[in-house]
Amino acid sequence: MKLGLVVPGGVARTSEDGRIPCLHWLIERLARRHEVHVYSLRGAPRPDRYSFLGATVHHAGVRPLSLRTLAAIVAEHGRRPFDLLHAFWVTPPGVIAAWAGTMIRRPVLLHVGGNEVVALPEIRYGGLSTRRGRFWVRVGLAGATRITAASQPMLDVIRARGHTAERVPLGVALERWCVAAPRPRRAGATARLVHVADLNLVKDQTTLLEAARRLAERGVVFQLDIAGRDTLGGAVANLARQCGVGDHVRFHGHLPHERLHALVTEADLLWLSSRHEAGPLVVLEAAVVGVPTVGTAVGHVAEWAPEAAVAVPVCDPEALARETVRLLGDEARRLSLAREAQRRALACDADWTACRFESLYDKIVNGARPNGRDR
Repeated sequence: MKLGLVVPGGVARTSEDGRIPCLHWLIERLARRHEVHVYSLRGAPRPDRYSFLGATVHHAGVRPLSLRTLAAIVAEHGRRPFDLLHAFWVTPPGVIAAWAGTMIRRPVLLHVGGNEVVALPEIRYGGLSTRRGRFWVRVGLAGATRITAASQPMLDVIRARGHTAERVPLGVALERWCVAAPRPRRAGATARLVHVADLNLVKDQTTLLEAARRLAERGVVFQLDIAGRDTLGGAVANLARQCGVGDHVRFHGHLPHERLHALVTEADLLWLSSRHEAGPLVVLEAAVVGVPTVGTAVGHVAEWAPEAAVAVPVCDPEALARETVRLLGDEARRLSLAREAQRRALACDADWTACRFESLYDKIVNGARPNGRDR
């Protein structure tokens, strides 16, 4: 097949646009069996075209990005027709794919993977927080032939918007993120907690550090490693000091994937404090190396609990601390969670993800359209 992928970014020649590993892994696998063209909305200051993991990447480069990307898709279709367009995130990739699909009369598969279908007005987050955002989300969803998302909670949100969706987690490439068996924790050893996320309001490191303060007050001996870009100008590090846990917390900043693998593998627990997640990938990555998650009831944590993760309410540091203490005190349960989480993550690795999408491609190209009218 000839496939056109529309992505928000993550495929630049350099890492400056914030690489998205799960997209790399998918592109690499699809390009082995298909002709793949990737249309990226971020990552180049000027129009560009180059080979990337066996695919061809197209950058519009300059404004108006959406219209230039749309024109590039139509032009490439004129050279040799696409079989299908595949968009990642509703806005703007899904909207662009919907327009292009209508113009070239080709089906569109849409993967909802970001903040598009939520509204958290208290932190000005989410595609549904504004009238304009809600309009474009409606356009993107309505223009899709089929819709997928990474976790059951996301499917529920999409269903509430009047659309059906299928669960397709964006899995881990095991040749790039090697498997490790769950590691027993030595009694009395310092508890190793890891948090992997950019420092921002939706990841809610305030809840994370308030929970850390409660661990310290309970006398828990622990170390919290935080890896991610700081988008808040040092506010999280200042809060760690104000909470009295500065000596317990190490800020690593953004880490290359290889160093991140080592950091996560050494942990006893992954800590997640997000107000919203579609996945996230790090829960799967931690599971692959035998590390279970205690975190807020979002994405994979919500759908895996209680057999493969521990879920607590959003914005509840007391619950996060309490359940962490319980799990650190019950090694048999921690290892049981780790084994079940690993089983689930390995069952939907990057190879599985690519095969699942390819199966959907076949059904879409050769079948009916459950999400709306036929093209």
